[in-house]
Amino acid sequence: MIQEFSWRPGIGDPTVVGWFTVALYLLAGVTCWRTAGFAGSRHLPGSTEAATWRMISVAFFCLGVNKQLDLQSAFTQIGRMIALSGGWYEQRRTVQLYFILAIAVVGIVVTSVVLFRVRRSPRELMLALAGSMLVLGYVVIRAGSFQHVDRFIGSRVLAFKWNWILEVAGILIVITASEWRRATIARQSHDLASGLRH
Repeated sequence: MIQEFSWRPGIGDPTVVGWFTVALYLLAGVTCWRTAGFAGSRHLPGSTEAATWRMISVAFFCLGVNKQLDLQSAFTQIGRMIALSGGWYEQRRTVQLYFILAIAVVGIVVTSVVLFRVRRSPRELMLALAGSMLVLGYVVIRAGSFQHVDRFIGSRVLAFKWNWILEVAGILIVITASEWRRATIARQSHDLASGLRH
């Protein structure tokens, strides 16, 4: 049985929560871009801080667009079609397990490399990277469409689903870290200017 590719671009989550999450993604993108400008204005030799904030900004703009285009559904459907045409659809649970393990290994390696590269970076940037890893990990695992994971993130805590909590929490961490960093840079600049005047 060969499944036809039926995914079409459209609004993936037209709910209030969906649009609110998109707005948060875009807000994170804007605030990180502004923070990149602030960090770049300090002209620190050899510093990659501004470039890192800019990279986070672009990633969150892309994730905001993806939130409503629902590209992960296209990825899931392509995976299902490959499994059906390859004749290993019945073994998809094993493949999904390997996929999760591969993502975990890649995540650990990437996180280790990033943390090593930014080990002397401000704590605000470290916090933003942690929030980014949370969001990216959620998006990648969600794209795999694993039954047990889907069941868990579809469950509720009070009135909120876990998928909403995990995604929004990661975005809010990034926004908070960006605003905190910009405030710190502004305060340091003010203190430096005051010291020069005296």
